[in-house]
Order: sequence, then structure tokens, then C-alpha cells
Amino acid sequence: MNQSFSPRDLGAHAAADDLFTPVDPAAFNAVSPPIFQTSLFTYDSYEAMEDVFAGRTRNFIYSRGDNPTVREFELLVARLEGAEDGRAFSSGTAAITATILSLVEAGDRVVAVRHLYNDVYRLLVKLLGRLGVTVDFVDPSDHEEVRKTLPGAKLLYLENPSSFIFELQDIVALSAMAKEAGVTTIIDNSWATPLFQKPIQHGVDIVIHAASKYLGGHSDTVAGVVVGSKEAIAKINSTSYPYVGAKLAPFEAWLLLRGMRTLRVRLKEHERSGLLLADRLKQHPDIARVRHPAFQDHPGRATLSGYAGLFAFDLTPDIDVARFVNALREIRLGVSWGGPETLVVPAKVALQIPDRMTTFIRFGVSEQTIRFAVGLEEPELLWNDLQQALHAAKR
Repeated sequence: MNQSFSPRDLGAHAAADDLFTPVDPAAFNAVSPPIFQTSLFTYDSYEAMEDVFAGRTRNFIYSRGDNPTVREFELLVARLEGAEDGRAFSSGTAAITATILSLVEAGDRVVAVRHLYNDVYRLLVKLLGRLGVTVDFVDPSDHEEVRKTLPGAKLLYLENPSSFIFELQDIVALSAMAKEAGVTTIIDNSWATPLFQKPIQHGVDIVIHAASKYLGGHSDTVAGVVVGSKEAIAKINSTSYPYVGAKLAPFEAWLLLRGMRTLRVRLKEHERSGLLLADRLKQHPDIARVRHPAFQDHPGRATLSGYAGLFAFDLTPDIDVARFVNALREIRLGVSWGGPETLVVPAKVALQIPDRMTTFIRFGVSEQTIRFAVGLEEPELLWNDLQQALHAAKR
């Protein structure tokens, strides 16, 4: 992790906001930010209320729109990403949906990388397809294909690395191609966080996080946040955010602010344990392949200053997937990632989804692939568990 951060960078009261009447979050010298657990805000006079509604002054009105605790979280993420503004949502998918809806209309076309998060894939294919928006999926390593596909598109959707198989992308080159074609770029930066990757510095327009993951860090919050220029966030605020109703509650925003105060030290542990286990798995005879960005000789590594604890590995054909998972004692079977607990998700489960609307089926993911989210437990405990489960799962 080559950036230098102090407790104030990731702690409470780290962001300043000139959009609203100031609220002093440091009243009574509290070290934790307060929770403004209120649905609405009142005014001292008709004139004061009219000024706000008429747009002559800015102030808080209703927590479905803005709330001081939520606003502090939005601005903290924006500042860490090097963005001008941000907007928080009740889930990462809500942030993605509202952002895309603010940019496209019937007849538009989206270009997206393959192997992206499955719910985003379904959003693009199922929902936006019904609204008259088309999508082209591209191999992000084939720059000639991307260059040919971009002209006439409205946006380019990226992940670095991509979901489940952790395919790297050269976001510097891809965002430059998009700018040349007049296409807006969006990236999901949940894996790397602002501490390990700053896409805006590399030409990307809009950055999205599933804040439920590393930003929150405790598996107790579902949230999302999008950051970018003031113009980009203003467009989201005026075209989609008020109407989808997917606002972030003050208490969840407070949990996220709490989680982000330990983000630096947590990521160091996730990285250390993840690299140790990935290296050992790579040498294990029952592992066919380890899908970790650190092991890929790819330009997409250049924008990463560290490695999260989430990667995947492929079991050899003589290891039974169900028996392997069922034999695990310390490692749990569950979706999501970024919390203290270590989790696995077998691709074989996702391949059973009835409507078959998955990137796993469309772009091909092996039944033997296991997504591995390394938590904060002692790595030797996890390694011993992996070894005994592999032994127990031999056909």
C-alpha cells in the first residue's frame, strides 16, 4: 500500500461540504460522528423554507434526499477517490442501477466487459433490454475489439479485476479509448477500494463501490456509493436518485464511517493472508489454477497498489466440489465478502440458477472454480482447513 494515510483521512469529520448549512459533527469533542437519526428537518420560518425549496439556499429537507451522517460518508469516499462529489445508496446494485439510468435512454447502447458481476449482467440484459437499451460485451484484453465497439456507445462499464475469475483490465488504455470515442466510463472499484486503486486518476469518469464489502468491513451493512464529478452526481440526483427510493439510512452510514476508520489495517491483513494462501494453493497438487491478480503479467496490475483478499482457484478434476465444500470446518459457505470471516462460493452452485442468466454460462466458468474470500482469521488455521478438505474430497 504505497499511499500515506493518517487516522484523520479515514476517520470521522474527514470531509468538508459547502453544499449545505454547516452542522458541527464534532460537538462535545466526540471522536465518533453522530447519527442524525431523523426522517426530516424543520425550518424557523416560511422564508427560510421557501429559500431552500426555491433553490436560493441549500439545506437538509428529508432524509430520503440528504442527511448529515450520510453526507459525511459520501464526501469521505469522494475525497479518498479523488472525486468531487458522491451519492450513497442502500446497496451497491442500487448505486449501479441509478448511475446507469442517469446516463442512458431508449435506443442507446452500452459496452461492458465480460465476467462482470452477475446482477449487473442481468440488469443490462433483462431490465435495460426492456427499456430499449442494447449492450455489447467485450473481452477487455482485446483492445482492437473494444476500440471497434465503442463508437456510438453511451457508456463503457468496467471492473478491475472482474468478478469471480479476477480478469485484469488496462483501465488506463480502456478509458483513453472511451474518451476518444466520447463514451462515459464507469468502474466498480469494490475489490481494490480507494486505497489500492484510484480509477479517476487514470481517466475513468465514475467510480462505484458496493460499500457492503471492504468499506464497511464487518458484514453488517448493505450499501453502495457512487463518486465522480459534480456534474455526474448532479445528473444522478436529478434523473434517477429521487425516484428509485434506494436511499442509505443514517445508521448504515454511521456503520460505514465506523468501518472505514479501520480500512487501512484491515486491508493489510486481507492482503497478507490472501497472498500467503494464494501462493500455497498455487503449489498444491490438487489445485489446477489460482486466479489472483498478483500472478497475472498484465498491464491492469499497474493501477493496483495492493491486493485484496478475494480471489479464486480451480480444483483439479479428481476433487469433488461438494465434498470439498462440505468438508470445510473453519471456512464458511456464503456470498458477499470483505468482512472478518473467510467464505467460499463454488461456481457450480451459480451454474444451477434456473433462468441461466449468468455470466458463468454465457462466458464460461468451470464447475471446479471456487471463489475464496480470505477474512481476518489466522492464515495457518485457514490453510490447515483447506488441506484437510482437499484430502477429504479426493474422488
